[in-house]
Amino acid sequence: MERFSIFFSDIKSETQQYYDALVAFMPKLLLAAVVLVATWFIARQVRKLTDRRLKRQMEDPLLAEFLATMTRAIIFIIGLLLVFRILGFGGITASILAGAGITAFVIGFALRDIGENFLAGILMAFKRPFRVGDLVESGNVRGVVVALNIRDTQLKTADGKDVYIPNANIIKNPLFNFTIDGYLRFDFLVGLPSGSDYQKGLQIIEAAVLKTPSIIKKRRIPTAHITGIAPGKVDVTVSFWIDTFTSTETAEKIRSDVMKNVQLALEQHFNA
Repeated sequence: MERFSIFFSDIKSETQQYYDALVAFMPKLLLAAVVLVATWFIARQVRKLTDRRLKRQMEDPLLAEFLATMTRAIIFIIGLLLVFRILGFGGITASILAGAGITAFVIGFALRDIGENFLAGILMAFKRPFRVGDLVESGNVRGVVVALNIRDTQLKTADGKDVYIPNANIIKNPLFNFTIDGYLRFDFLVGLPSGSDYQKGLQIIEAAVLKTPSIIKKRRIPTAHITGIAPGKVDVTVSFWIDTFTSTETAEKIRSDVMKNVQLALEQHFNA
């Protein structure tokens, strides 16, 4: 009986010690939680403010947004280090900072893909191979640039899908920017019947393309050339340009209008 009494007494004593330690630790925990929430709020507000001011001062909104995101990340990391110190983990933080070389190597090896994408994002933010709204193609993905994030680049495809491409993939692979200077060219094939007046047909095609209001008509003149021969017809490649900076219609709409005008003109000529 005496043994049980001593056993329960020890349990009560240990429980009391843990309770006292928890009570003593609660103020630190609450303060750390307040600091963490405040850091998150401050980082978010600073990002919004930085984003607005940089976009007013810089021509490239993509770079401004990227720098604002970086600022938020730095503020949040500083807040986390402060939380560790409040919780009494300052020694751990100091050890991490003191062993930054080894830590960086280990983390860099374990998270090399994240680090690679992060560095690639920094390179693209300053090199600026594209802007928001540019039509680009990387790998097998083509779409309009929506945002450049720390890890990936967001594209909006023609069918409405949002595609997130790792930044490192864009750096490593060829990147096609179709609208960096504002000019976008379209090509399509049309057939002329064998034995017809080909020169007249080419003139009709070029005149029909020029009737479309939204295409470029002076700096980059539309062209029509015979590029192939097939049974019963000859293939004509039609090329024209649009200015994506000034056009109020989508490229797909303009391309559809051009093809419609060409087809109607040819039908009227050969059915007359």
